[in-house]
Amino acid sequence: MYDRAGLDHRIGYGTTPAVIVVDLQRGFTDPACPLGGELSSVVDRTNDVLAAAHDTDVPVVLTRIVTNHPNAADLGTWVEKIPTLEVLSAGSEWIEIDDRLDVGDDDHVLDKRQVSAFHETELDSMLSAWGVDTVVVTGCTTSGCVRATAVDGCSHGFRVVVPEEGVGDRASEPHEANLFDIQAKYGDVRPVAEVREFIAGCRP
Repeated sequence: MYDRAGLDHRIGYGTTPAVIVVDLQRGFTDPACPLGGELSSVVDRTNDVLAAAHDTDVPVVLTRIVTNHPNAADLGTWVEKIPTLEVLSAGSEWIEIDDRLDVGDDDHVLDKRQVSAFHETELDSMLSAWGVDTVVVTGCTTSGCVRATAVDGCSHGFRVVVPEEGVGDRASEPHEANLFDIQAKYGDVRPVAEVREFIAGCRP
């Protein structure tokens, strides 16, 4: 059925990438938080991608979910679906980027209110200003904000690449299902080593 529909076609890399690190904030990477899980390997593999990006001056954007309103009203109905999102309030330890990440001085931290990193944020304007044609999407969760960012990246006309070992979720089933679906419809799911090699070849 997938073959007949022409799905799972590989689009390939462009020439001008940016790395989007989705929500690797303590609220999701620290199991002590109600929203958190064990994502140490995702952090490690994302650092592999970041090292290549920093070596070649490829721009990096790190997103985090932050609510600035009482009862997280600025998250809209999303917080009704997931009430624990209220813990991601401004000033909380849970909004801090995981300190195991190798964040560069020029990396941009983007605060968002919804699932996709593109929704009502500066991301599209920044990528356009940089002349980006390829977004490398790492982080968490595969079934949530990673997927939404990949879908919107495709919708905005970017080539989407997801480093397979650089994304993670709370359970293996939604993780695997959404990697399958991203590969089939919205972008290319590729090994971290291959993505690093691609970025390493993108000299400024």
